[in-house]
Amino acid sequence: MKRCLVLGAGVSGRAAARIGARLGWKVRVYDARPEAVTSHNGTPQWSAVTGQWRKEFVKDCDLVVTSPGFPEGSRPIQDALGAGMPVWSEVELAGRELGAEMIAITGTNGKTTVALLVGRMLALSGMNVPVVGNIGDPLSDLVGKDYDLAVVELSSFQLRFTETLSPRTAVIINVASDHLDWHGTQERYLAAKARIHLSQTEVDTLICNGADPGARRAARGAPSRLVQVSALSSTSEGGVDGGDLLAGGVRIPIDELAVTDSSYLSDLLIAAAAARRWGAGGAAIEEAIRSFSPGPHRRRVVGEIRGVRFVDDSKATNPHAALASINSFSSVVLIAGGLNKGLDLSPLTTAAAVKAVVAIGTASQQLVESGPPGRVTPAPTLSEAVETALGLAGPQDVVLLAPGCASFDQFDSYQARGEQFGRIVSDLSRSRERT
Repeated sequence: MKRCLVLGAGVSGRAAARIGARLGWKVRVYDARPEAVTSHNGTPQWSAVTGQWRKEFVKDCDLVVTSPGFPEGSRPIQDALGAGMPVWSEVELAGRELGAEMIAITGTNGKTTVALLVGRMLALSGMNVPVVGNIGDPLSDLVGKDYDLAVVELSSFQLRFTETLSPRTAVIINVASDHLDWHGTQERYLAAKARIHLSQTEVDTLICNGADPGARRAARGAPSRLVQVSALSSTSEGGVDGGDLLAGGVRIPIDELAVTDSSYLSDLLIAAAAARRWGAGGAAIEEAIRSFSPGPHRRRVVGEIRGVRFVDDSKATNPHAALASINSFSSVVLIAGGLNKGLDLSPLTTAAAVKAVVAIGTASQQLVESGPPGRVTPAPTLSEAVETALGLAGPQDVVLLAPGCASFDQFDSYQARGEQFGRIVSDLSRSRERT
């Protein structure tokens, strides 16, 4: 009987534990938080332990399955690797047991957008295709179910501890600096992303954004067929021709779309290329593209005061995403900051479209020090940041919440941060109307 230690009692950890129990393994779940494991301790399926980590937890195991909450430099991971223990992510475990083929999608930014687009294009073509992984349900929840194909969004955390994962179609959208607090270095982060094609073969396909240097670098050495698309040029697989988007065999005038900046056009092109390979029809691809609009907290206009638009891009949790957002406007008063992930924030303060920066959160001082003199104004709260930004903005400017940082120093999630931003703008707009 295989003895398996699962690190983390969150969604992916519990899903991995269920698979292990189903396979007849002896499963133990570890989580430092007592409340996370209390409901599972003593169940017939698996045992659970909590409290401070102890090295002996790995001594009786044949395998460790880890969750994203355990960085690769953490003691549990290092103790397992030091003991010569195989360490898998939940995705690696699920992939070994999954009967369905998969389209696997990764990138620093745009993963959810592309995954949902691919799922919609295939659904409109009459296919029953779940979209899982880093979005929605864990991949493990598909084990034992009857699906011909799954669309799987994969983070670098999930990919880092994969060995045999072999998607028939893999996608790398872009790769820029992110999660250095988890991986330790940019090279390790890029190497984790590149694992998406590690076990592919020559009959498989790897799709990447040919205009993104990081994506091209991560695609190097792939054994599969490389397909490149670009929103900056036209290729045989898709691109931009004059004012038209050429995607999945469909030509659509760009000025008829809800989004026109290159980052979103790249997402549309990549999704169409992936879906087309699995039988999505031209009409379905065109309908999905024409009906596409960014999701919540992704460059959404949440209000306007005195000719100043307020845009919520709270989902921009790294500088790469924030810069893509900044560059889609001509003149920006930027609200940035939060919990930095070990990244260089100076490009946010020097971008050509940035008129001024209002800094929030624990990264506030770093932003002040990285910007030109007088460019960055700190604000202790998001509410004060919004009022300060309005005072710095003129008509036709955009006050943009694109933090470039995680939210957990002040908020429970990027969603909570974006929702509070919208409420503040709404309240401020009503108060100005009364004066």
